[in-house]
Amino acid sequence: MPPDDSQDSMELFPSDEASPTSQPVDPRAPLAERMRPRTLGEVVGQPDLLREGAALRSLADSDALPSLILWGPPGCGKTTLARVLAGGAHARFEPLSAVTAGVKEIREVVARAKRDRRRTVLFLDELHRLNRAQQDSLLPHVEAGTVTLIGATTENPSFEVNAPLLSRCRVFTLSRLAGDALAELIRRAAADTERGLGDSGVGVDDAGVAAIAHAADGDARRALGLLEAATSIQLRTAGPGTVLSAETIREAAGTRLLVHDRDREEHYNVVSALIKSLRASDPDAALYYAARMLDAGEDALFLARRLVIFASEDIGNADPQALTVAASGHLVIERIGMPEGRLTLAQVVTYLACAPKSNASYVAIQRASAAVETHGSLPVPMHLRNAPTALMKGLGYGRDYEYPHDAEDQFVARSNLPEEIGAARFYEPTDSGAEVEIRKRLDAWRERRKTGEH
Repeated sequence: MPPDDSQDSMELFPSDEASPTSQPVDPRAPLAERMRPRTLGEVVGQPDLLREGAALRSLADSDALPSLILWGPPGCGKTTLARVLAGGAHARFEPLSAVTAGVKEIREVVARAKRDRRRTVLFLDELHRLNRAQQDSLLPHVEAGTVTLIGATTENPSFEVNAPLLSRCRVFTLSRLAGDALAELIRRAAADTERGLGDSGVGVDDAGVAAIAHAADGDARRALGLLEAATSIQLRTAGPGTVLSAETIREAAGTRLLVHDRDREEHYNVVSALIKSLRASDPDAALYYAARMLDAGEDALFLARRLVIFASEDIGNADPQALTVAASGHLVIERIGMPEGRLTLAQVVTYLACAPKSNASYVAIQRASAAVETHGSLPVPMHLRNAPTALMKGLGYGRDYEYPHDAEDQFVARSNLPEEIGAARFYEPTDSGAEVEIRKRLDAWRERRKTGEH
């Protein structure tokens, strides 16, 4: 099987039964490439897909490899699984990266498959980078079975892959590697004398394994890269016969990069988690997701805007002060910025999380909009119309309007909705926070308006 030069070079790791001998090891290759599993039996990780009886394992064991899409975060096993599955099916593996390849390169792979009449797996890394026309160019060849497509993507295929191509592929979702899986990977690579660092003269204790696994943040390729870099630093500074120190690992890791982006799925996942934690009145979880967004480089103004929206949508009149707090926080971020703005955002997040909740205002505007959609532009009642000219007054504009401030308790018991929907009720205050008192007043007013009592 030819080596793969794609970026997703190592995501899974060998088990106890692994003793790969089918390919020579290039000692100059990165550790992640050298430790890449070569058969399905070597792969450890993704148990939901690869345990006995699981869907992907069953397909591999039956040699009935269909076109499929592997969706998951970086370093979780997409490229490795594609190569292993192609090898198990005795197929030629043709790797392309959608970042650099286009219709021309795809056609060349298809031409070779037709010419050689050999089962061919076309592996397209970063599948979501193909535009619609490029994706469409794959369809006839996938349908005819000329190539078996295995696409790898970090983005949700239902958003990034067009429907015709998606319908011709099975989608398998891969998860980020858990800490214990990364720890096993690190120990294997550190002890392996054929492909790993077993002969380096540098040991790794449990604390070092845990530190590297933590810094890798679910990414196997990053874990192996950190192990290799830390070992090189340790040899240079302390020499062989030593154990990786915490300082060396921190130097190799540098600044930890969190998995977050501003316009892709993970962005919306974390934002959703923040909003739902606020709605659930869980300040601890809300602070965690807010900190995660900020530490990953999210625009603080974006976060502040979301908090202002939340104050109206999910708290509303249960605590009218919530909107003031959120809007003030937005102003502080505009005027002061970061990093000091973190303190203000923390105050806003905790206030909103602990405030009484009500979506009554949100529901009310939705109901009112539905009424507009149903009834259209109904005439405004005459008593509410503006009458700036004598002609308009003569037509009855503003006639019989009663000024509420002249009434005994500032209330006039008259319907102000168009006649066709005069009895509609859009706003229903809850029994939460300040809306308790609002409901009492509103119920009394509505009863008086119903009976015409002044």
